[in-house]
Amino acid sequence: QVQLVESGGGLVQPGESLTLSCSASGLAFSIYALGWYRQSPGKQRELVAAITEGGTAHYADSAKGRFTISRDNAKNMVYLQMKSLKSEDTAVYYCNAGYYSGTYNPYDFWGQGTQVTVFS
Repeated sequence: QVQLVESGGGLVQPGESLTLSCSASGLAFSIYALGWYRQSPGKQRELVAAITEGGTAHYADSAKGRFTISRDNAKNMVYLQMKSLKSEDTAVYYCNAGYYSGTYNPYDFWGQGTQVTVFS
């Protein structure tokens, strides 16, 4: 049984930083691409960042230059370092396991999400 457990969300002010973590179990972690999605009320879930099995990172335009995705295959962990946070980054953040073929394609493996709220 695949389990993805996100952590690290919280309340921050604009301009501050947060690092999200996702612990994975029940899958051959190193062979999957991984992604971070977010969803805010009334909006569709959107891909923020993805990292291939080989460690190549890809970002949504909204995340470029501010967010960094990384993975630690030895620990079955994926991270999302977020800097210069803005109010529009407020959302529930989810990690996902999938595959990358030109674009990121999610499998139906989702965690429960972690809330990030950026307020002034």
